[in-house]
Amino acid sequence: MQAPNLAQTANSPRSLRTRIKMCGLTREQDVDAACAAGADALGFIFYDKSRRYVSAERAGVLSRRRDVFVSSVALFVEPEEALVTSVLEAMHPSYLQFHGHETPAFCAQFNWPYVKAFRVGAPDLDTPERVLAACHAHMGACAWLFDSYTPAYGGSGHSFDHSLLSAVLADRARPVILSGGLNQGNVAQLIQQIEPAAVDVSSGIETEPGIKSPEKMAAFVTQVQQADHDKPWL
Repeated sequence: MQAPNLAQTANSPRSLRTRIKMCGLTREQDVDAACAAGADALGFIFYDKSRRYVSAERAGVLSRRRDVFVSSVALFVEPEEALVTSVLEAMHPSYLQFHGHETPAFCAQFNWPYVKAFRVGAPDLDTPERVLAACHAHMGACAWLFDSYTPAYGGSGHSFDHSLLSAVLADRARPVILSGGLNQGNVAQLIQQIEPAAVDVSSGIETEPGIKSPEKMAAFVTQVQQADHDKPWL
């Protein structure tokens, strides 16, 4: 049976092209391959428990390799203010991304565009209404990103129950970024069901944590482009 289209009551304009963020980059050749494949944004992780962690200085070097008009995103999990400040100075990212329980005031204090991530299925995010309420607390965010609930804070390769996004997709007060277990085998179907503004992939384009595959990157982008081509309103 075909999965329901969770986005059919959305209020926001339908996007003609789904943007692609490739996250957890650690090597020069992977930055080059992501840009060559057609990534719109590159993510660098500043959570020192992640196997994809990079220092502020290293991220500065890597992010300067990206193609013109490709955005950079600095990902944090409940960081100290000093860490965020050091990354802003070293890297000048296009966006900050907060992936923990950061308050709206904490996220806004840097006066920098930010994305707020939510780990769907967590004890406080286990109903559509709770997910929407958490999102509405972060109306200062440029976009809301939805990932799976795992101890790893992203990059786990696990998906989540997308029906928990039903209230958010009916609301769409901010652009929706879909993450959590995406890969070349499922991204097209999920774009058709959810109609996100962007998708965020990490483990689905890797051979091992922090080591990206140019072939998987290219295949992922191809599937996103095919899903966009098949949108019924085009």
